[in-house]
Amino acid sequence: ENIAIVQKGYEKFGSGDIPGLISLFSDDAKWSVPSVENAPHGGTFSGPSGLAEFFHLLDESEEITRFEPLEFIAQNDRVVVLGEFASTVRSTGKSFESEWVHVFHLRDGKIAGFSEHYDTAKAADAFRKAATAEA
Repeated sequence: ENIAIVQKGYEKFGSGDIPGLISLFSDDAKWSVPSVENAPHGGTFSGPSGLAEFFHLLDESEEITRFEPLEFIAQNDRVVVLGEFASTVRSTGKSFESEWVHVFHLRDGKIAGFSEHYDTAKAADAFRKAATAEA
């Protein structure tokens, strides 16, 4: 059942249904992603408004060109998902790819916690603007 809830979330993300995705989370849910220099969407976001803010910042800063959940592992109230993605940073035009791990904590049929782990060094390189020479 927990895997089905998480899979539904990925389906909603893939179709661009962010309000539908957010509806799968509890009102006190915590969403945590690594902070990357120059990327506005790192840190911890709380509740539906925090999740909406995260997805708005993500959409403003990156174009996700490939996003593939590959393996789902469930035990008790946790679902771990292994996957891959590719993205282009809008402000720099640089692209990067990474494998990722998503860890979900579920409670009473809702997602109560989420954390993401990926290659932040690749992301930092893509978000880094080229140095400009001053005359």
